[in-house]
Amino acid sequence: MQNTPVAIPQTFIQELLNRVDVVDVVGRYVQLKKGGANFMGLCPFHGEKSPSFSVSPTKQFYHCFGCGANGNAIGFLMEHAGMSFIEAVKDLAQQTGMQVPEDDASPQDRERAAQQRQKQATLNDVLEKAAHAYAKHLKASPRAVAYLKGRGLSGEIARTFGLGYAPEGWRSLASVFPDYADPLLVESGMVITHEDEKGQDGEAKRYDRFRDRIMFPIRNVKGEYIGFGGRVLDKGEPKYLNSPETPVFSKGRELYGLFEARTAIRVAGYALVTEGYMDVVALAQLGFANAVATLGTACTPDHVQKLFRFTDAVVFSFDGDAAGRRAARKALDAALPLATDTRSVKFLFLPSEHDPDSFIRENGEAAFAQCVKDAVPLSRFLIEAAGADCDLSSAEGRARMASQARPLWSALPDGALKQQLLGELANGTGIGSQDLLQLWQQAGAGHRPRRAGAGEAPVREREPVGDGGGAFPPSEYRSSGAPPAYGARSASHGEAWGQSHGQGSGGGYGNKGFGKWRKGPPPPPRMLGSQRVATSRADRAVGLLLANAQAWDNLSADDHAMLAHLPPPQGPAFAWLEAQLHEHGPQPWVALREALRGHESEPYICAQVEQVTLVNDQASELSELAGIMDLLRGDTLKALADQLALRVQQGDVSAYEEFKRVTDSIKALKSGPAV
Repeated sequence: MQNTPVAIPQTFIQELLNRVDVVDVVGRYVQLKKGGANFMGLCPFHGEKSPSFSVSPTKQFYHCFGCGANGNAIGFLMEHAGMSFIEAVKDLAQQTGMQVPEDDASPQDRERAAQQRQKQATLNDVLEKAAHAYAKHLKASPRAVAYLKGRGLSGEIARTFGLGYAPEGWRSLASVFPDYADPLLVESGMVITHEDEKGQDGEAKRYDRFRDRIMFPIRNVKGEYIGFGGRVLDKGEPKYLNSPETPVFSKGRELYGLFEARTAIRVAGYALVTEGYMDVVALAQLGFANAVATLGTACTPDHVQKLFRFTDAVVFSFDGDAAGRRAARKALDAALPLATDTRSVKFLFLPSEHDPDSFIRENGEAAFAQCVKDAVPLSRFLIEAAGADCDLSSAEGRARMASQARPLWSALPDGALKQQLLGELANGTGIGSQDLLQLWQQAGAGHRPRRAGAGEAPVREREPVGDGGGAFPPSEYRSSGAPPAYGARSASHGEAWGQSHGQGSGGGYGNKGFGKWRKGPPPPPRMLGSQRVATSRADRAVGLLLANAQAWDNLSADDHAMLAHLPPPQGPAFAWLEAQLHEHGPQPWVALREALRGHESEPYICAQVEQVTLVNDQASELSELAGIMDLLRGDTLKALADQLALRVQQGDVSAYEEFKRVTDSIKALKSGPAV
């Protein structure tokens, strides 16, 4: 069934965030320990040895004091697990038993979708069970262990990637799955059946797909098992054998090692795309754990787009021979529609006698890191591809270059890079920029970026940094549009890529390799709204109460009235909060943030909450709120006392008793403890 845009109402997002617990969501990926009112752990967005990553159960918000990453449950799944906005919402909704509104789907379509999700979950379970069995077989096979040690792999790396061994027998999985005839074994790709061949029992002949191979489990970005790659230990064909296409596995959309490399990619500031499973595992062993690999197929736009969810910089590593150049050209075609001005794509060509593993072992990590730094940028490779097999000393050769350049240049999204390349291509062809553009237009290409073809990912700009609660369009969210930057740590292009090529050594992931690629100060925390610093105690009260809405019920009715009747912008903000709490009860800030969409007080309230959430210490915030409330009560009483004093001076005897009562209250407030 083809996916159609899904409109998700703000009210649903608000209710969803009100039901989920960000501690549980983050805890699926990060080991958290209680630390005061919050939970602490090692930040998954940058390498560190001491926990600086805080998750607040009261605010339903996470914040890293090291790199500035912050956001809510949806944002965490988008940034850490690489999900799209729609995928993150559906994942959380499934956990809470909520049904995501799908206005355009018929009941039959919804039922089919539910059945498909159940089938996928079942297949994931089958594959995970097989992976655990292969891991046990590896420990019991000295030959397989010796092979991995011979490739320089440690037991720790084998455990990290879940490596295993498929025994030589034709039906070894029969000892893992009691019902070897279960159709799920065939549907998951683990067992092959031949209907035209019958066994002794009269049933179709069945046998294991993977036999006598080192097994590389393939997991999606959520960590679910979706397939396997198997490599022969000795000589044999095929050298690598992959799972077939299944309901949970598509080679054109998945990357081996991405689940394991997510944090390393963020630390290094770039993703390194290699050509095989062993390259990925060996590079991780040698300190470059930011490597991934395509799965026996050419790189696709889906692959590139998935990588750009985790980083703005991608380096493709290929052999320097003709086959490597052809693979690089296909990667160029896949990357062009996504090569915006804020992204970097490079191509690394190693000597033909080397793969990344052998190159590093012979020349060292520093030499390989220098090769990555000196890799060919997309702009130069595009010009090389356009001029391939062209004799630029002749008019015919230059004309051929102009023809070959047209589809490459047209595939780029509009921007400064595209405009610069027009000039460089014009110089190479000997034709003026405007004449070249006109020539292409006459040829029917136009100068607009091509539309994504069938099965290709739509062209999307990287989302701008939004507010800490997640910046969505004010009306509704559609899967057909670019998802928002929701709760992400933001680094500029220079921080994520340019500065990473410095020689300084920063905090690392593990002990070497990619840990030295981050240089300079961490990026600033994401802002909740316009950067308007609180200028009064009433402003501070707005931020504190919106960030700790449960404290509203601890205030008196007089306090509520006092706050709601403050002049704008504070009074309307408190009135809005009171109305929300009356209708929905106490809510965390992330849910209130959704309800604010489009409200006139949205920029002001977000700016005040911003100042509070950067600290993220509830105990001190509530203590500060108590003190501020005393001051506000004092201000209100003093203003009332001044009014009453004026009335007394004017001869209003009835005002004297009220004046005396108010002054007594002021004295009591000054002498009493904060409440």
